[in-house]
Amino acid sequence: MRFYINKEHLVKEIDYPNRYRSQNLIKSSVVVFLVALMFLLLFRPFGVYDPELKMHYLFICFFHAFAPALILLAYFGGLNHFRKTIRKVKWNLIEEYIQIGIVLVLIGISSFLMRDLLYNNPNNWSWNYFFEEIRNCFVAGIFFYFFIRIAGFYFESKKGSPFVLQFIPLSVEPEKVTLKSNLFISTQVRQDDFSLEIDQLLFVKADGNYIELTKLNNSQITTEVKRISLTQFETQIKDYPHLFRCHRTYLVNMFKIEKVSGNSQGYLLSFNETDLKIPVSRKQIDNFNHYYQELRSKYIA
Repeated sequence: MRFYINKEHLVKEIDYPNRYRSQNLIKSSVVVFLVALMFLLLFRPFGVYDPELKMHYLFICFFHAFAPALILLAYFGGLNHFRKTIRKVKWNLIEEYIQIGIVLVLIGISSFLMRDLLYNNPNNWSWNYFFEEIRNCFVAGIFFYFFIRIAGFYFESKKGSPFVLQFIPLSVEPEKVTLKSNLFISTQVRQDDFSLEIDQLLFVKADGNYIELTKLNNSQITTEVKRISLTQFETQIKDYPHLFRCHRTYLVNMFKIEKVSGNSQGYLLSFNETDLKIPVSRKQIDNFNHYYQELRSKYIA
């Protein structure tokens, strides 16, 4: 039987996981510590030989659980700093598996280096124990990694909205669009009136009595500031149902959204050619879902 690997799934770009982000890293490390500690205490894995123990088994379990948590915290803390320095946002499963593999090797090395502290054994510094510690870390680590991933999916699905997983970008057929692409916008001051190419608009952000227009033209992202409130602007584009007020301070072009992430507490909308994301407030989620389905049936079906 031929072994098949879905390479496209492995290299597909995904959001950088929340569990590794700086604001969640301490919580993730605590979870790893508690899960590892409970596992070691309950199952006494990998053939523990009591006469070799230099201290009570509880303390040995503590050290073996604390080391992975500390390494996870330090490694991904450094990785986050590096990614921020080079402004890297792309992430995929291949990269995640590589990083997890490196972490497991480091945990195995740390377990090997702790042997003299924990065990009375003349062969503590042998190559046999070195490779055994790394092997044990990979066996347990892979199990815990996928267990935590599955648990994460479960809890996200319990508190989140399944709609996010079903989002498909709205690729509009030109012959189905009957609205003018160029729209003249009037402001309170005539010399500030302007023309807007709707097809180029990604989103609009409110800034007091001004708005910021973020547009995509020939793969170039530009931002223009206009003297008009978002509410006043919204009244003049009411004939364009795909321009949706998704937040108190944001209005988005639904046709330009490439990806939706988040849950029932709020969405984040992503676009091509830019790393910028804009929010959909919790109050607007149902309206957003409704508008999305309406546009699909009107322009896509």
